Amino acid sequence: MIRGYWLPVLHSHLPFVKHPEHEYFLEEHWLFEAITESYIPLLINMKQLVEEEIEFRLTLSLAPPLMEMLSDKQLMEKYEIYLYSRIQLAELESERLKKDTDFLPLALFYKERLNQIKSFFTGVLNSDILQGYRHFRDLGKLEVITSCATHGFLPLLKVNQKAVEAQVSLAVDSFIGYFGGPPEGMWLPECAYYEGLDRILNMYGIRYFFLDSEGLMSGDPVPRYSVYAPVYTAAGVAAFGRDPLSSKQVWSTHDGYPGDYQYRDFYRDAGYDLDFDYIKPFISPDGTRVFTGIKYYRITGRSDAKEPYNLQDAADKVIEHAVHFHDERVAQIKTVAPMIDRQPVVVSPYDAELFGHWWFEGPDFLYRVFREIHEKKEIRSITPSEYLKLYPENQVIAPSPSSWGYRGYYDVWLNEDNDWIYRHLHYMADRLEELASASVQETDTLKIRLLNQMTRELLLAQSSDWAFLMSTNTAREYSSARTKEHIKNFNRLVEWFSSGNIDVSELEWMERKHSIFAFLDFRVFADR
Repeated sequence: MIRGYWLPVLHSHLPFVKHPEHEYFLEEHWLFEAITESYIPLLINMKQLVEEEIEFRLTLSLAPPLMEMLSDKQLMEKYEIYLYSRIQLAELESERLKKDTDFLPLALFYKERLNQIKSFFTGVLNSDILQGYRHFRDLGKLEVITSCATHGFLPLLKVNQKAVEAQVSLAVDSFIGYFGGPPEGMWLPECAYYEGLDRILNMYGIRYFFLDSEGLMSGDPVPRYSVYAPVYTAAGVAAFGRDPLSSKQVWSTHDGYPGDYQYRDFYRDAGYDLDFDYIKPFISPDGTRVFTGIKYYRITGRSDAKEPYNLQDAADKVIEHAVHFHDERVAQIKTVAPMIDRQPVVVSPYDAELFGHWWFEGPDFLYRVFREIHEKKEIRSITPSEYLKLYPENQVIAPSPSSWGYRGYYDVWLNEDNDWIYRHLHYMADRLEELASASVQETDTLKIRLLNQMTRELLLAQSSDWAFLMSTNTAREYSSARTKEHIKNFNRLVEWFSSGNIDVSELEWMERKHSIFAFLDFRVFADR
């Protein structure tokens, strides 16, 4: 007998990074690593589940910048070069370690794995990752939803309502372009909610979104079923609350599964460990050492001393943790079910890149959890749309402003390290709304291109990633430079528009480099 439901959600997002002016650009590797270590392994495992006739449901949000990059011909050509380089390194390593009993099995494993990924990408997917997601969606296994246009942190953009509306409406338009119909749900960037946002979501046909537990439990009134059932907002949009326990078991590197000592260590990488002259062809052309994805050590412990990674020991741990995770969800549901008038749902949202990139064994963990659910038949995986169809009547509350940042607040995205960006973002949004409203009837092709590119520059500057990376001191220099570049470009475009003295070649370069949303119409910012 099914006692309740598990609702796993993977949020797939990376900031839009494209540098056609360089054959090699380090930050583009964020995308290449995610494809190789997370997106394709997850798709391979979904294919295996289908072939083994194991029933599963997974919800996957695809942020528009990621869809744009996965569909960009130039970036995908660079990805194939990247992947071929990694295969070359694995082949060299297999030869170098042919007499090393500790590390040869790993070198051979990487060689086989990378060739499998290449074959899956070019063969099964025809070099189109989105095709894989569409395939499993059409089979009814995957519910694909969207996120905001450039992952803007909406509560800090609401100074100008058009900025928020544009983030939502363009996301819906982008999704329709790639998937042929509107999305049912939306992943709010950083799960960040503010009072009144539900009205905008409803305006553009969004039926549900996700909140951190603080946003739900601090709502008015307090939800009677805690996080174990969705609620409706006043605008009629459903909000699903994140379950803290299942989140911590997977998210936490100290208390959760990914920190287990048998799992692969993320930081010990051949790009840093091996002799410089040997590894030089596989790192940055300027000699900067980078991650290659070839890693030989397990976490081992909290010290820097590491022992060799053992594939079988890690695989055994994956099974142990999958069984434990399943049993914990069953115990949760058994405890809650008698207290409410429906079968509970445990909502477990994670960043997709956690599975494979940060936690190497993560895709196999998900595969094993689905197997446990299928074989034991005590709970069932489900999508938000399926659960709302089962239980269309839900309590109405006013969720609390919140995010999934520290303690549910906004301060990760607004603090002394990044607060300088917002005066620019607010000015740009106001100026664009003014120009767009005055130019609704514009027919001059060049002026329309200027206004469209202003819109792109603003949207790209609004990405929550830049504020986040400045705050965490990760890629701070690049994040700051990207924000300043978009601000500078926007101001130049405004100057050209006002003066009529347009540098067409520079405009063409901006359009090529920041090529997001070919369908974009600046009138999305117009006051109509």
